[in-house]
This record gives sequence, C-alpha cells and structure tokens, in this order.
Amino acid sequence: MGTTADAAPEPSGLNRVLFGRNPQRTLVRVIILLAVCGVVRGFVLLPIKVEGPSMLPTCQDSSVHVINRLSYLFHEPQRGDVVAIRFLAGEHIVYLKRIVGLPGETVAFHNGQLYINGQAVAEPYVRLRGNWEHEAKPVPLDRYYVVGDNRDMEFEEHEKGRPTRDLIVGKLLL
Repeated sequence: MGTTADAAPEPSGLNRVLFGRNPQRTLVRVIILLAVCGVVRGFVLLPIKVEGPSMLPTCQDSSVHVINRLSYLFHEPQRGDVVAIRFLAGEHIVYLKRIVGLPGETVAFHNGQLYINGQAVAEPYVRLRGNWEHEAKPVPLDRYYVVGDNRDMEFEEHEKGRPTRDLIVGKLLL
C-alpha cells in the first residue's frame, strides 16, 4: 500500500496579504527597504529642530524641519535660500539662516532694508522689519552672507555670518 505525501497547507488570505506567497523573500525586501530608508534619512535628509526666534515667521521656535543635503550637488546656493550651516560650534549644532549675500557682493542694512552693491533688495519673506543699521561690507569670494528672517530682533542679537561653502549642510526642504 502506497503513501501519499502530505501537501503543504495553503496560507490563509491574511497571511498571503501580509507576507506574500514566499515569506522569506518578503523579509529580504523589508530589510532592504528599511536599509534604504535609513541611508536616505541619515545621509540625504537631515531633520533639525529650530531653537530661537531668529527665523520668524518662516520657521517657528521649537519646530522641526528637514534639510536636503543633496540640494547643492549640481548648483551653488542662491540668494533667498534657507540653509542649514555648521558654524564650527560643534558637529551636531547647525543654524538655519537665509542667504542674502553671494560671494563678491557688498552687503549693507539701512533702516532695516537690505542693500546689495548699493541697490535695495526686495525681501518678501521678511515680515518683521526693524531698523537695522550696518555699514557696507564685502563678502569674500569664497563665502556667503547669511542672516535670520526676524529683522525685528536687534542686529547684535542675531547669529549671522559669512560661512564658506563647505559649512553649508543643505537647503530647507519645502
């Protein structure tokens, strides 16, 4: 008398939806997907938390934003870009600032108005305009001039500066 081999039980409908016909293959796909997401989050997208009012109203205090670290892979930063910058204060500390002056330009503020090379520049993103006074200063050819959007704060209270290109981590996403 011959015996018949028992056939493997067919997976239930729910198991098939969750794991597919081949659970081992599905597990490999999930591991690869998680690894890709980790690489994207760790090397391409950088979440940062804003601390302080210097970027009001563009970015609220204690809000979390995402920086695209690949945004300047094929082109240089432009005036008006909101960027994350490492000001040598520590590897995990970055500042969120707006680029207002490009390499080789002269930057000044008179009665809160930005002047580039002696010409007034429209800044539609500035809603809180103070009375900043800052004499014209040239931006070195290897640097950018950055400052926060909240111009109602005293000029001296702002973290501002002229970082080199290598200190710009990336551009604010959205």
